[in-house]
Amino acid sequence: MLERAGTIDVLFANAGGGEFMPLQAVTEDHYERTFATNVKGTLFTVQKALPLLRDGASVILTGSTTAVTGVPAFSVYSASKAAIRNFARGWILDLAPRRIRVNVLVPGATSTPGWHGLAASEEQDREMQRLTAIATPLGRLGEPHETASAALFLASDESSFMTGSELFVDGGSAQI
Repeated sequence: MLERAGTIDVLFANAGGGEFMPLQAVTEDHYERTFATNVKGTLFTVQKALPLLRDGASVILTGSTTAVTGVPAFSVYSASKAAIRNFARGWILDLAPRRIRVNVLVPGATSTPGWHGLAASEEQDREMQRLTAIATPLGRLGEPHETASAALFLASDESSFMTGSELFVDGGSAQI
């Protein structure tokens, strides 16, 4: 397989999906779907890539501000992203002999189709944007290119002494 595929310098395990569901409405299907996407998907993506990762590679996992803050009706998603943070803590030790760095990129509310798709209507989307702007010190949603720039930093040699870190690109929302 290695001869055919080559090696991987940077692996970005960007699994993410969830839906608002208050505690009293959570079902086993909701839980299993969320954890299968976010936790199982990340775990086995990284595991299957291990033989292809070069020594000194960079692995970037996608976290979420909800792993460190409370969000109503989003506890299952939040717990799945807390698991991602803890994967990084363990994997830096597992992969240290190969000098493979593992960091977690934590975007805040970012203007993407996925974020806007959480709203059931245009009116709800506008209200989510308004509330997010109020709760974010920089007063707005992030733009995809801002998160991409942070990912490029984690992928580069500029972050060569970072491992096990969480890099928040959230306009300060999880910091207050």
